[in-house]
Amino acid sequence: MGTPILVSEVGPRDGLQSIKSILPTEQKKRWIDLQVAAGFREIEVGSFVPAHILPQLADTAEIVEYARQIEGLTVAVLVPNVKGAEAAIAAGAHKISLPLSCSETHSLKNVRRTHEQMIEAATTIAELIKAQPEGNRPHFEGALSTAFGCTIEGEVPEGKVVELAERLMKAGCDEVGLSDTSGYAHPVQVKQLIKAVRAAVGDENLTGLHLHNTRGLGLANAMAGLELGITTLDSSLGGVGGCPFAPGASGNIVTEDLVFMLEAMGYDTGVDIEKMIELRKEVAAMLPDEEFYGFLSEAGPPKGWRGF
Repeated sequence: MGTPILVSEVGPRDGLQSIKSILPTEQKKRWIDLQVAAGFREIEVGSFVPAHILPQLADTAEIVEYARQIEGLTVAVLVPNVKGAEAAIAAGAHKISLPLSCSETHSLKNVRRTHEQMIEAATTIAELIKAQPEGNRPHFEGALSTAFGCTIEGEVPEGKVVELAERLMKAGCDEVGLSDTSGYAHPVQVKQLIKAVRAAVGDENLTGLHLHNTRGLGLANAMAGLELGITTLDSSLGGVGGCPFAPGASGNIVTEDLVFMLEAMGYDTGVDIEKMIELRKEVAAMLPDEEFYGFLSEAGPPKGWRGF
């Protein structure tokens, strides 16, 4: 067995929030079932945002309740504020991510909050979690979005990312994650920023990356993270998704291609390649008007493929 890498599927949240199609609740549940059957252990199933803003995710509470019943699955959600966190805790989510945009302009457009307001929200959410019975407290991640650059502001200073990471940890987050919301990152920058943030908050408090493939560097950036010991990588089935509040920021890294790369290199994702390919076909059929990306699904595994 190779080094274990957690591939966290974000399609049911990051993918669906970025497309016009509204997937029926029962089909979302089917998607989750198929993903688990293929060997995935963590799925971001939705986001607790007002339905009038993202009607695609209006059924997140029901989806969380359903997914919680699946043994061995970590049910993750995104929350934009304290109210969303309260709903996530009430629904029983295992993992909560709060997006803090390192670009304050993007933060104002994305969640309508300044940096100070988001740090205050993080502090309040951490207190809410601590108030829960032991054993029933969700894991709390501070997700540093636009960490590598912003389509609105352009360059985001490394020092600002480090400062916000430190403040999120001080506010009570269990960890921080780096998100390439705009698809601006390149491998050297990925390594530099990981090192800088870890120097401030500790290696154990930065283990995950959320990457986009907007400029074709998604897998290269994932490799850069792996070389520094990153153990969790977010991806979306078919590369569906992006950020509706960051112009031009489209294209999560493709789950199928990421898993194949990892398995081919000897990492252990726990994912069955053939089942994953069939999963893609069924979910693509659920969303006939949406474009799916990636290469593995077209070429298939190499002849004689056995994996490691």
